[in-house]
Amino acid sequence: KRINSIADDEAGVIRYSVTPLNFDGKITFTPFIDGDIKNKDANYDEKFWEEVQKETAFAEGYIELKTKKTGFHVVTGQHFEIFQNKKSVDFQSLPIKAEKYVASQVILNVNVNEETVLIKYACNLSSENHKVEDLMSHSKAYLKRISEKGFDKMVAEQASSWASKWEMNDIVIEGDIAAQQGIRFNIFQMNQTYTGEDTRLNIGPKGFTGEKYGGSTYWDTEAYCIPFYLATADQQVARNLLIYRWKHLGKAIENAEKLGFKDGAALYPMVTMNGEECHNEWEITFEEIHRNGAIAYAIYDYVNYTGDKKYLAEYGFEVLLGIARFWSQRVNWSENKQQYVMLGVTGPNEYENNVNNNWYTNYFAVWCLKYVIEVATSIKTSDSNRYNELSAFTNLNEVDEFAKFTHIIENMYFPENAELGVFLQQDGFLDKELIKVNDLDASQRPINQKWSWDRILRSCFIKQADVLQGMYFFEDDFDINALKRNYDFYEPMTVHESSLSPCVHSIIAAKLGDKVHSYEFYKRAARLDLDDYNNDTEDGCHITSMAGTWMSLVKGFGGMRVRDGKTFFAPFLPDNWTSFSFKVRFRGNLLNIKTTTDKVIIENLSGSDISIFVYNEEQILKEKSSIVVVQKDVVLV
Repeated sequence: KRINSIADDEAGVIRYSVTPLNFDGKITFTPFIDGDIKNKDANYDEKFWEEVQKETAFAEGYIELKTKKTGFHVVTGQHFEIFQNKKSVDFQSLPIKAEKYVASQVILNVNVNEETVLIKYACNLSSENHKVEDLMSHSKAYLKRISEKGFDKMVAEQASSWASKWEMNDIVIEGDIAAQQGIRFNIFQMNQTYTGEDTRLNIGPKGFTGEKYGGSTYWDTEAYCIPFYLATADQQVARNLLIYRWKHLGKAIENAEKLGFKDGAALYPMVTMNGEECHNEWEITFEEIHRNGAIAYAIYDYVNYTGDKKYLAEYGFEVLLGIARFWSQRVNWSENKQQYVMLGVTGPNEYENNVNNNWYTNYFAVWCLKYVIEVATSIKTSDSNRYNELSAFTNLNEVDEFAKFTHIIENMYFPENAELGVFLQQDGFLDKELIKVNDLDASQRPINQKWSWDRILRSCFIKQADVLQGMYFFEDDFDINALKRNYDFYEPMTVHESSLSPCVHSIIAAKLGDKVHSYEFYKRAARLDLDDYNNDTEDGCHITSMAGTWMSLVKGFGGMRVRDGKTFFAPFLPDNWTSFSFKVRFRGNLLNIKTTTDKVIIENLSGSDISIFVYNEEQILKEKSSIVVVQKDVVLV
């Protein structure tokens, strides 16, 4: 048995139990710490750690290592105890030392059918949280504390911490074991990956489950993870994810300056650990600039959900202004079109690179410009002194800059085809040979493992939602018919070879009333790693897309939306389920929503009244009360 403690997050413990079944004799135990490791994908067997010091003593050992380039220090310590027949035993240990390695060897006499238990306590302390000169002494004190606490108490604390999370986060599905297993696996990984106390930390696409992407942060956090934490955790958790980006604003401005932008324009990195760009492919690093939009949208999403407008004056406006300045400089005026255009970009569909006028990117740019003006007006009205401080700090020339923003808003070019009634993913998209994924031979899938890149780039096939991603974010800007036309046009060409794709399509299909495909996309999202849909789970679980699984169920099947400070629900039940239920936090209230074959039961678990909308009809939920609504087959509009 082993745990990495979520209650005591620098601690871990392992309990080994050995019982000889058919002999009396000797067994050797060698608890060890091995710091001489390398990444699976390391170049030329490159290793990142240098030994600083190590110590061994009776039943314990310590190694201090530092990274070669950045000087990041870590001390790992171990202490172990041995029990036979549930009693502590005396033993002698032989210390072993090698390069970046410490161990203690113990030889014990054992008897048939008698249990021997070794409990190994471990700690990892780093220079992120402790002074380098104190790491060794703090590690010894820490290890002493947790070993005195004992295995059983650590397990009890772990169980208690997880129970409180499951009480809030669990989604219960009746009638579909595979779907239930999938969502719980996803929720567990989300909670294991990020707990939200530290504004220096973010979420890697693989979390701690694999090396791919190196633990760096992508735009996935803002686009997919924020909604999960908003609804299932204290609002400070999501707020801390936003503050993480605010802390990196200076680096984002430096990043933009390297590309020729000026006057406080900010381009957030595609991939980062500390605010600096870590990606090295030009078509992504320089051109997949829609990431700026996701970061801005997360601020809107947070404020819309929580009502915490103070965040805008404290942190948000600075980030929004930097992003808006970037967009205003990234567009250029086309004399030919007599409109603003955005050239040389990569949209969310990474099976297209270096295209002109990606609809999603253009739409997000205009939205960001509108939003920063709206936020500025709000702050100026509510707190003119703070607005003046922000204007001075950011060197804002309100008249000239906002005039330019407005001109771009009013004159941006968006590619579309009136005959088909669809927005075009980018200029020239209709010049491609338009083939449906179903017409591809199964042996050609996944195309990112079977085709050359030039063939992929020339094809019409879409890695993940692009135009549809924009229509998902800004659904209230489009009527249901426009959404259906674009969905019917693009989804058949989408190979869903990004883990971020199925959840968005599930939510859109749900809104369109397509229960069958909504469920199929949900199932794919929920079991992506359990069933290795994309043949890549060996690289690690798709953590950030797991938040999308939660969205598929809550926003898709549950029909949950937040508009103007109110929550809306329009649940439906997938055909093979008998019920499902989930909880959400909203502005100090806790709601439990259960959908059965014929009704929806919504319970207010909080001590205050709340107004909600169910199937677009307002319901007043008194404190500690519930309502029952007949399930309706409606489209959320």
